[in-house]
Amino acid sequence: MLDRRRTLKLLAGGAIATTGMMFIPADPVIADIRRQGKKRLAMVIDLGRCNGCKACVVSCGIENGNLPDEHRTQVPQHSVDLNGKQYVFNLPLLCNNCDKPSCVSVCPTGATFKREQDGIVVVDSQLCIGCNYCIQACPYDGVRFTHSATGTVDKCNFCIQRTSRGLLPACVETCTGGARVFGDINDPESEVSRLIRQHRPLVLQAGKQTSPNVFYIGLTQDESNRANSINSPQTWQR
Repeated sequence: MLDRRRTLKLLAGGAIATTGMMFIPADPVIADIRRQGKKRLAMVIDLGRCNGCKACVVSCGIENGNLPDEHRTQVPQHSVDLNGKQYVFNLPLLCNNCDKPSCVSVCPTGATFKREQDGIVVVDSQLCIGCNYCIQACPYDGVRFTHSATGTVDKCNFCIQRTSRGLLPACVETCTGGARVFGDINDPESEVSRLIRQHRPLVLQAGKQTSPNVFYIGLTQDESNRANSINSPQTWQR
């Protein structure tokens, strides 16, 4: 029987026939980011290491004060058929903090903006009027939501209260499988740069041309092109 890591390697290598959009690696996204020559914080997620424990979901909620049903990150499970058998894998989802974010241009107050110092996309709750234009413009369903306590838009911002002080995002620090790696994509010595060189990961919905800063090792071509949602029905299977 194939184990989960072997299954993901086969999938990433094209052992299963795929449908939908043409296979688009993350290389053009990375090249575009690096041409700017600025510090750009990014996350690499190794699907072969994600065990579905959801420690990331719990720690994120605690760190950022979100209610149990308000998620800046979530880990839906997906299944694939391989050699007549069905295999389940976990797909961590969060705001991609895109290099070309569609949410920024539609914000009427400037509440949603991209930080020059590190490329993180943030929402200023003092300026947000809750119009939800950014939610509608974002191609990644569920990564933005209206915070029940403030009535303003909330989302993952790579825990800027931590990363601005040189700490890791809460989800990275608590990842039990070491699936999430965080760092500067423009630093050739960083772990994220090493992983990208070694594995050539994919991004979600590259055809949307938002240049995401979240990269996936072991992501299948179909899953890369699919409109995945944080709001997918959740399971806790390990």
